[in-house]
Amino acid sequence: MSGPHVIRGAVVLPEAELVWRFSRSSGPGGQHVNTSDSQVELRFDLGRTEALPEVWKERALERLAHRLTDGVLSVRASDHRSQWRNRETAAVRLASLLAEATAPPPKARRKARVPRGVNERRLREKKQRGDVKKGRSGRGWD
Repeated sequence: MSGPHVIRGAVVLPEAELVWRFSRSSGPGGQHVNTSDSQVELRFDLGRTEALPEVWKERALERLAHRLTDGVLSVRASDHRSQWRNRETAAVRLASLLAEATAPPPKARRKARVPRGVNERRLREKKQRGDVKKGRSGRGWD
């Protein structure tokens, strides 16, 4: 692999906790596909890992609940003909999934208060526009 895959900051995917499985891919490659195990499945036990801070772990378990099987996160890659490139792709996907899932929640949006002057001006302009339209009604035009 091309070095440690950083999740965020100094936290990296621990190589010892990654489980790799290889199988035959249905993707491009012609006859080569029939003989090589180029598809990669990367599994990471999110429920038991010690590599993530506890807060991140809870956040990731909650956000990735739909993707987990018994606390294990699984990622597949069969985009390339090469097993090596598929390994890289799977590791990058896993790292980005974890980075997104462990990100802190966005700050709550505070509703903006409309200044009084803006509201008064809007009402004044509405009244003027209404008066213009009222003046167009056919009274006295006969």
